[in-house]
Amino acid sequence: MPQVRDPNTSDLLALLQQALNFLTTLEPRQDGAYHKLEALKKRLLQERFHLAVLGQFKRGKSTLLNALLGAELLPTAVLPLTAIPTFLLWDTETRVRVLYQKGYNEEVSFPNIEDLTSFLSQLVTETGNPHNHKGISAVEVYYPSPLLREGVVLIDTPGIGSTFRHNTEVTLNFLPQCDAALFLVSADPPVTEVEVEFLKAVRAKVSHLFFVLNKIDYLSEEEIASLKLFLKKVLREQVGMEENPIIFCVSARQGLEAKKLNDPSLWALSGMQEVWNHLVDFLAHDKKRVLQEALAKKASDVIAEALMQLDLTVRSLQMPLADLEKRLGLFEEKLQEAERQRVLVGDLLAGDRKRLFAFLEEQAEYLRQKARTHFEGIVQDYITRTGNKFSEQEIRETLAEAIPSFFARELEEISRTVEARLTEVLRPYQERAEELIEAVRKAAAELFDIPYHPPLASDTFERKRQPYWVTHKWESGLAQLSEGLLARFLPLSQRRARMINHLMKQIEALVLHNVENLRWATLQNLEEAFRHFEAALYERLQATVSATRGAIQAARTRRLEQAQNLSQEIAQLQSKINELQEIRAQLLALFASGGDF
Repeated sequence: MPQVRDPNTSDLLALLQQALNFLTTLEPRQDGAYHKLEALKKRLLQERFHLAVLGQFKRGKSTLLNALLGAELLPTAVLPLTAIPTFLLWDTETRVRVLYQKGYNEEVSFPNIEDLTSFLSQLVTETGNPHNHKGISAVEVYYPSPLLREGVVLIDTPGIGSTFRHNTEVTLNFLPQCDAALFLVSADPPVTEVEVEFLKAVRAKVSHLFFVLNKIDYLSEEEIASLKLFLKKVLREQVGMEENPIIFCVSARQGLEAKKLNDPSLWALSGMQEVWNHLVDFLAHDKKRVLQEALAKKASDVIAEALMQLDLTVRSLQMPLADLEKRLGLFEEKLQEAERQRVLVGDLLAGDRKRLFAFLEEQAEYLRQKARTHFEGIVQDYITRTGNKFSEQEIRETLAEAIPSFFARELEEISRTVEARLTEVLRPYQERAEELIEAVRKAAAELFDIPYHPPLASDTFERKRQPYWVTHKWESGLAQLSEGLLARFLPLSQRRARMINHLMKQIEALVLHNVENLRWATLQNLEEAFRHFEAALYERLQATVSATRGAIQAARTRRLEQAQNLSQEIAQLQSKINELQEIRAQLLALFASGGDF
């Protein structure tokens, strides 16, 4: 587990651990609160800052990454990388985890870096894995680098300069999942037309985008200043970046050499120290601050819930038994009403679920029409352009290249559209679910005259998942028309008509096949989202009911047993309540202080 060095993280971690230790001393046990706090602690330790590194072939991307890592892990290949991203993560053990498109994984440990680099070259380069014939979806490299230990995950993407043009679409679809992107350029030449077009698409996909001008050790100070001004002008005028872009001037080669020699002065001279500071102290800190505040609020809510159970126990032990029985009966009526409301929510949700599935079908039909028009247009444009010199082989190759690119774009678009509609549909149900759960807690607080603390955080807050590289295999193969002997003597116009008719039939089949795959995958995601929501609502309501009712019934049992020394037990519980309130107050002070949080 990475060592946490950020002072805010350390303070929050200490309070979470203090609360966990305290909960183990309580009787009755507070297992629900304990597991929730344990999950929050795990999230605090595991949350990482995901940085996608982009760059054209021969810009020095591998050298830059190796410099940041402090070792020559990544192969600096003569040929470009395949369409496989490499995730660089922290661990005490140097190892590689290979994720295959067929769903299975392979993990290999390495005693030395040379063997690891050689192994990687067989996976992520065109030399070792041409056209990704090994069917790899992603590679994870675990290494004890100080930067990775700080919580930064470096992601080496194929980006531009890949073997297939549609890999650019996959890279662009991947970027919104990342926290930032670093774009590498150099002086030979400064910025190409391909890079400009790529950056136009990138700037709308990622929240933080900054640039590294590499290979400055080959330039004079005047040349560096001139190149930096030129790059800023291109980014403003051609890419359309209105803000002043962040550009770091580095020599990745010198930086890697500095790490190998353990030479701090050369490391600073290379410009890599400035990049390092920006990643750790600025970008990563911003993300940590937001996460820490959210987790502190959620932890205080968990503790408030545990305090409520203790207050209920104390109050139930204090009041006359007849009064306790009466209030428990009234509380059971409130619980029955909450269950009726939950069933009603489920019925309404089923109707919206059907409507959302119908919306997906509409989107799929629209996509079928759009795909047909798009691919038929490609064929017609080719015929118009080539006239009688058309080649069926060329048409098939053109389509085979266009199909993955088209569906990669449409996959992103339909996923975003359906996800937005799903969020819109579930939002009022989420609010109603929160109201139901709070209604149970409020009813208990009112009936038993104990403090009620409204929640500070919403359970809709979710930890950002590790970026997922989409490796969907789009069907793009078109068979060549087999001509019989008689067909070869037909006039050219008839032969071309037969060929076009054959292509159109294949296009229709491919469109239906690919759209159905997309529709089915999206449908399964929707089904899972609704199942998860309904299950979560039931489980959360039941957990609240069980904990609240349990505290009251446990106290009732103690009363019926006519237990001795109830006053001593009440005093001990009240002391525990005071201690837990102090921990919660410290959590609240963390994010209420403003400046640090």
